[in-house]
Amino acid sequence: MAEEAHKVTLNVYDLSQGLARQLSQSLLGKVIEGVWHTGIVVYGNEYFFGGGIQHLPVGRTPYGTPIRTIELGLSHVPKDVFEMYLEEISPRYTAESYNLLTHNCNNFSNEVAQFLVGKGIPDYILQLPNDVLNSPMGGLIMPMLQGLETTLKAGAVPQVPQFRPQPQPFGAFSKDDGPKIEKASKPEAAKASAATEKVPPVVQPSASKEKVKEDPLGDARAKIQEEITSEFAALMAQGTLRASEAAAMATKRVMQKYGHLNVNA
Repeated sequence: MAEEAHKVTLNVYDLSQGLARQLSQSLLGKVIEGVWHTGIVVYGNEYFFGGGIQHLPVGRTPYGTPIRTIELGLSHVPKDVFEMYLEEISPRYTAESYNLLTHNCNNFSNEVAQFLVGKGIPDYILQLPNDVLNSPMGGLIMPMLQGLETTLKAGAVPQVPQFRPQPQPFGAFSKDDGPKIEKASKPEAAKASAATEKVPPVVQPSASKEKVKEDPLGDARAKIQEEITSEFAALMAQGTLRASEAAAMATKRVMQKYGHLNVNA
């Protein structure tokens, strides 16, 4: 039986809004196309790193409209397994660990892409810090880069919900809860709460609900998803595999179990 496939794309933003292309030749001695920020889009959300692992519904991030969207492939990793994976890596992606040159949003996108589809993001995005530092004037702009890094760590970009590292294992949460979310403070928190109450992300149009009820394979898909999640949790409990390895092995084992069936998703 084929498990559900999820489309994975990469949203690419230019934080300089075109200024890098216009001014880089005169300032750095070489052309820099953009100051890249990226986010992984999957399961209807966009996941990105900036002061922690953050996520928002697609189209509602504080970075505006992406200048391009790159298709990375299809992932067969269930959403709850992906959220467990984010919980595992979240201690490595905190405001304190953020480094504009070596541990930034693009490094996070690259790692997540490899987990979901088995390949990373384009090299021209990852190599941007080296391109800047290796330019004729690269060394002279280090104070400016350090100031920008301090600003990003301080949360100059509008705050959004974050995956918070938890002392208890992911299994302590209910199936529908997912990872706990760290909410924005004061006015932003109130606005985010109001928006969430008005537009529950899990509510589907009535027509969609009827289609799900009529889908004869719905129960079978749910059973496969649950078995993959259970197998993943068992493998992680052994403490010998990384999350990416456990997810791949869990999916493979369950699909081999049902390999004699030929039912399309």
